[in-house]
Amino acid sequence: MIAALVLATVIAQPSYYSPGEAEALFQQGATAFDQGDYDGAIAAWQKLADHGFASQDVLYNLGTAALKKGDLGHAVLWLERARRAGGPRDDVTANLEAARARQGDKVVGQVGDPFIERIAAASSPDLVAMAFLAAWLGGWALAFVFRFLKPGRRTWAAVLSALLLVASLPLGLLLGAHVWVEKNTHDAVVLSPTVQARELPAPNAKVSFEVHAGLKVRLLETEGAFVRIRLPNGLVGWAEKEGLAEL
Repeated sequence: MIAALVLATVIAQPSYYSPGEAEALFQQGATAFDQGDYDGAIAAWQKLADHGFASQDVLYNLGTAALKKGDLGHAVLWLERARRAGGPRDDVTANLEAARARQGDKVVGQVGDPFIERIAAASSPDLVAMAFLAAWLGGWALAFVFRFLKPGRRTWAAVLSALLLVASLPLGLLLGAHVWVEKNTHDAVVLSPTVQARELPAPNAKVSFEVHAGLKVRLLETEGAFVRIRLPNGLVGWAEKEGLAEL
């Protein structure tokens, strides 16, 4: 099932397309999808994503269409971007699991992500930021109001202010985790059917291992046309950038 585009979200987006044009383009993709024309659906939704309308729904639909046509690389890429755009969602998670079940790489001995990354992955950065600002500003606003209330009528303001400010502390830490992950971690998805990882960043270097479409890897450093990647099980090698797409 594809997700419906919310009109309010469309209106709030940049004006490359008018709200009517964006809605029509979204419906064009939905019609093509329903008719089994997955390339047509992707072409329509890709225009939205490329011009400032990359909402979680649009990204989810792109990933779902790619999964339907068997393009595991783009399916995982867009579904991962959908997950990051709006946080965990059952349909996004289900399709991601379906895509990974069909991958050619079954990485053995996986190394778990650090705690800070797992915490950040479990929530939406936009929602966390809004919740933090609401709690922080609301707490101080009530503290300001407290000064102008008569004695005996201040209790509610003091209690609510304290609760909001206390709540802003873990929210601030969670927001900090998102900022840290955004600045310090860079992941990519393998798009090409096969990508060779070499011992050195050179086209004639010895091949250490191969990875295949749909596998998510960690980007460590770049040198020329090569990027050093780390697999979920800790295996490291140099791969050409051309076959990867950064999340």
